[in-house]
Amino acid sequence: MGKNKLMRFAENKTFEHFFQPSFEELIKGFPLKGKWHTDFFGNYNPIIIELGCGKGEYTVSLAERYPDKNFIGIDKKGARIWRGGKTSKENGMRNVAFIRTQIEQIGHIFGPDEVAEIWITFPEPQPRNAKAKKRFTSPQFAERFKQLLKPDGIIHLKSDSDLFYDYTLSVINEYQHELLYSNNDLYQNLDDPKIQDVIAVQTFYEKMWLAQGCKIKYLEYQLK
Repeated sequence: MGKNKLMRFAENKTFEHFFQPSFEELIKGFPLKGKWHTDFFGNYNPIIIELGCGKGEYTVSLAERYPDKNFIGIDKKGARIWRGGKTSKENGMRNVAFIRTQIEQIGHIFGPDEVAEIWITFPEPQPRNAKAKKRFTSPQFAERFKQLLKPDGIIHLKSDSDLFYDYTLSVINEYQHELLYSNNDLYQNLDDPKIQDVIAVQTFYEKMWLAQGCKIKYLEYQLK
């Protein structure tokens, strides 16, 4: 393991807004589940989570744009998520938190109706059909999301993958979720007011895909 990784893992432990519960701790009962508003943020502002947040670009940038909302980035890679934790700490941000865990465990972390929005930014497309249930927009994940999203909660997807985008549209149609917006070439019309928050932030991976000439897709929907 590289020296930088060890340094980042150690520094993560010093961040008061950084959580990395073990599986055993989650099973016993994560203390902030259902209590993020009262016991951590100290307000009842909407909570927005970013799944597979990587370096936390969206979590931090949206938190800066919307100080009246709370943002939580979630990823399993401690060395990557460290960047978001470091930046938000240095900037003295009080509406940001990070959690290092498997996305499959979010049902142990948030209570019913505790989350207002979910951002899924450049997820692993899981191209093999045998692993379709691991896609974050699969019916299996939708069932997890229903347990924590508010009734009018919104899911945002931003991806370079045609497969993931088309798969998500098919799931929305099959399960009669409500499609609020879709765009298969995000940068074709930069004046569209609907996408200003979406294009305001470019993740490390997005810049890489754009440099390769890939089209960026975006959609948002509500679960039935």
